[in-house]
Amino acid sequence: MKRPTIADIARQAGVSKGAVSYALNGQPGVSESTRQRILAIAREIGFNPNSAARALSGATANAVGLALRRPARTLGVEPFFMELISGVEAELSARSYALTLQIVADAQTEIAVYRRWWGERRIDGVFLCDLRVDDERVPALEELNLPTVVIGGPGHTGRLASIWADEEAALVETVEYLVALGHRRITRIGGLPGLLHTEIRTEAFTEVCRRLGLDQTRTVPSDYTGEEGARVTRRLLSSAERPTALIYDNDVMAIAGLAVAQEMGLSVPADLSIVAWDDSPLCQLVHPPLTALSRDIPAYGAHAARRLLAAIAGDPITSYQDETAHLTPRGSTAPPRPTPPPTPSAI
Repeated sequence: MKRPTIADIARQAGVSKGAVSYALNGQPGVSESTRQRILAIAREIGFNPNSAARALSGATANAVGLALRRPARTLGVEPFFMELISGVEAELSARSYALTLQIVADAQTEIAVYRRWWGERRIDGVFLCDLRVDDERVPALEELNLPTVVIGGPGHTGRLASIWADEEAALVETVEYLVALGHRRITRIGGLPGLLHTEIRTEAFTEVCRRLGLDQTRTVPSDYTGEEGARVTRRLLSSAERPTALIYDNDVMAIAGLAVAQEMGLSVPADLSIVAWDDSPLCQLVHPPLTALSRDIPAYGAHAARRLLAAIAGDPITSYQDETAHLTPRGSTAPPRPTPPPTPSAI
């Protein structure tokens, strides 16, 4: 993997490197048509003309990039990304590397950010998060030849290396545990539709429920926020056939759901069992403490950073399966309350 260089522009334009330098720096020595052709090629391959001098020197940025397509306010309340970044930073700082973070609105803006970072020599590599099915960012990063590690998978990453965990196995373990407790009406409050890990969890949930003969189960989409998690929970618990167990795709929604259940006068876990994905200190601070899917998220981030630094150094890297989340039972799960027998009709 290598950065776009003046030599690349010269080769595509069919001119000398000197002519490219003249064009990029606005100096005389090339015709206007040649200048415009060179500038167009520079934009196409992600080379920013304002960085020509640094490009010629071959200097590295000693920084890596992370662009996130999420509202900035969610980062301050979602422990997963804070723990992931802490692991990334621990590994980067030990190598005197910095992390450049930017919030973006959509995929096209994110791709433009990668092109600008790479062309302006601001970063030496990037992490790609929140992988989508048929993600348009993957071929764009392949085209840039930008060192990349995808945090997510498996699959759907093209030639890009990834680090991923087995979402399906963790989901199956959770459902089997709840069924062993006696639950039959189980609902999953999922994350953002379209994210690859959301789709993997949804398919796994549907399949394990079918295999276990559960016919009162479903997945309800949400957006990871406490507000939406509370709204969805309130609607589910107000239904005639309310679930006896809820599985949330993150800890923030699970904690909001616990508050709603208590607000509605339900006892957790006697009336309702709750499981949170991605354990965090928050899960142990509420009452009752939440049963959760636990894994070492800072280590996950550190492993991703280690692989990206290896790619930047020119070492071959391959996709890597990290630790699978395991279930940690706590006070929020128990056998469901027995259904009272029907009252005999008066004669």
